[in-house]
Amino acid sequence: MTAFSLAGIPPAARWLGLAGLLPFYACALALWLGPPDASALSALLAYAAVILSFLGAVHWGRALASPEQQNWSVLGWSVAPALIGWLAAGWMDAAPALLLLIVGFWAAFVVDMRAVAEGRFPRWYLALRKLLSALVVLALAISLLAVWV
Repeated sequence: MTAFSLAGIPPAARWLGLAGLLPFYACALALWLGPPDASALSALLAYAAVILSFLGAVHWGRALASPEQQNWSVLGWSVAPALIGWLAAGWMDAAPALLLLIVGFWAAFVVDMRAVAEGRFPRWYLALRKLLSALVVLALAISLLAVWV
């Protein structure tokens, strides 16, 4: 399997995951091309917070199906991305918020790598998350550059 191979990823997960990148890049493009406008930034921060929350909720959902995973470590992590997103979207200026979201998406990927290695998620999930995480972080970095320029 290559670094970003999509082989083995169920088609619905692959296409829905890739489609989920569109708002990231639409907002990044709007930040670069549009007039200075807080709405594109607000939309990006809100969407990134929602998606980051979703990544944590995946772990909560898995714990519901596996009593041995209903512990402080798994459930505690599962709520952390929502808190990170909430802080970024609601309480921070643009550049620090985007930096925090980049760190949050990176941390979510690291936790997912461990979860796959421990057998809590299928191997294809890591391949999907690797690609999507890289592209989300890239979109957030492009947006960060736009707010700094």
